[in-house]
Amino acid sequence: MLAVAALPLFGFVGAAVDFSRAASARTAMQSALDATALMLSKDAQTMTTGDLTQKADGYFKTLFTRPEATNVKLTTQFAQPQQGSFSLTMTGSAQVDTMFSKLLGQSTINLSATSEVLWGIKKLNLALVLDNTGSMSSSQKMTNLKTAAHNLLTTLKDAAKKPGDIKVAIVPFATDVNVGKSNVDATWIDWTDWEAANGTCSNSNYRSKSSCESNGKIWTPKPHSTWNGCVYDRDQNNDVANTATVAGAPATLFRAHQASSCPDAAMMPLSDDWTALNARIDEMTPAGNTNVTIGLSWGFQLLSPNEPFNAPAPALDLDKVIVLMTDGENTQNRWTSSASSIDARTQKACDNVKAANIKLYTVRVINGDVALLKGCASKPTMYYDVQNADQLNSVFSSIAQNLANLRINH
Repeated sequence: MLAVAALPLFGFVGAAVDFSRAASARTAMQSALDATALMLSKDAQTMTTGDLTQKADGYFKTLFTRPEATNVKLTTQFAQPQQGSFSLTMTGSAQVDTMFSKLLGQSTINLSATSEVLWGIKKLNLALVLDNTGSMSSSQKMTNLKTAAHNLLTTLKDAAKKPGDIKVAIVPFATDVNVGKSNVDATWIDWTDWEAANGTCSNSNYRSKSSCESNGKIWTPKPHSTWNGCVYDRDQNNDVANTATVAGAPATLFRAHQASSCPDAAMMPLSDDWTALNARIDEMTPAGNTNVTIGLSWGFQLLSPNEPFNAPAPALDLDKVIVLMTDGENTQNRWTSSASSIDARTQKACDNVKAANIKLYTVRVINGDVALLKGCASKPTMYYDVQNADQLNSVFSSIAQNLANLRINH
C-alpha cells in the first residue's frame, strides 16, 4: 500500500519539477521578447513587414536559447494607433516536454509570453545660438566649436526618419546678429536709426543728420544696398520676447545697424538642408563684443510661430529646443556696456524662452557668467561648464544624443 501511495506522490513532486523548468523557460522567453521589441522599436516604422518579421525572428532566437523549449514560434505586429505614435507587439510560444508529469498523463507544457512597446516619434525644431565674438579666436575655441557643431548636425541628420522631422536654425551672434543682406527689402526691418547714422549732408561740415538738419541743410541717407546685414536689439521689451513683427509698428521691427563687427555668418531660419547648415557653420568668424541677449532672442524668434519666420506652432509631437553657447560675459548691447544691465535683459529672455515651453541648454566655454548661464538652463543638468575648448565636441555630442533620444518616448 505504501508503494502504491508513493507513486502519485512522486508524480506530484515530479510535476513540480517540470513546471519549474517550464516557468524558467517562460521567464527567459519574456526577457528575450522584451529585449527584441525594444531593439526593433528604434527602426520599426521604417521597415517593411517582411524585414521586421525576419529581424525579429533573428534577434529573438539569438536571445532565447533554451534547449528544453521546442516548437518555438514568434508573431510580430506593428501598428500606428495615431499620427506620431506607434506600437510593436511580440508574442512568443513554445512547448516543454515533461519528464515526470507523464505519469499523470501530461506529456508537454505550453508556454506563451507577450511584450508590447509603445512609443512616439517627436519632431524637433532646434536653434543653435553660437557666440561669434572676438574672444572665440583664442584657445582654438572657434575651431572646436565648428567641429562640435558639424558632428551635432550629423547626429541629428542620422536621427531623422524622414525629411522635415528635424529642422535646425543657426544664430551666430556678437553685439548684433547678421540677418543677411538678402533681407534688405524685408518689411520687418526698420531703417530709421540706420539712415540717421549712414548718409551725407549737403554741407560736408556736418557729419550727423541732427547737426545737418538743425543747420538747415539736407541729409541724404546712403542706399540700403550698402547695409552689411546687421540688426541690433529691438525696442524694450520686444528685445527679449518673440513678439510678432507688424509693418508700421516700429517697436516690433528689427532695427538695421551698420555694426563695425557684424558677424560674417548670417543667421539661418529653420531648415533641414544639412549641406547648407554645415556651410553656414563654416562661415563663422570671431569678431566683436558679447550680447547674449540678442542671440538668445533671435533663437526664440526663429522657433516661434509668429511673423516674420512663422515656425511650426507648438504641438504634442514637436519639441522646440535652444542650445546657447558663449565664452564670455555680456559687454555691449544697443544701449549700454554695463554687464549687469545687459545681464538683466538676458535673464528676461531666458525666462520668456522657458515660459514658452522651449527647452534651453546653455554651454559656458572657459569664461562667462556661471550663475546667469546655469540659471538660464531649463534644469541644472542642461548646463555645461567647458574648461577646455577641446571638450566642446563631447559636450555637443552629449546634447545631440539627448536630442535624438527625446524623439523616442517608450
